[in-house]
Amino acid sequence: RMTQACHRKCVPPHYKDAELSKGESVCLDRCVAKYLEVHERMGKKLTELSLQDEELLKRMQQGSGTA
Repeated sequence: RMTQACHRKCVPPHYKDAELSKGESVCLDRCVAKYLEVHERMGKKLTELSLQDEELLKRMQQGSGTA
């Protein structure tokens, strides 16, 4: 998905040269860096939410076990 998104954003659909231009290379570098940063942030947040859900589930099970 990252490859397609960054290619679509940074490389024109009709190639002029066989090699990437400096602007295209810089765009691709930034695009990939942003994509990976967002991916890492989302992974951390999902892990955090998962741990919160597990803790809540444990509390609920403990609460219903003593009633």
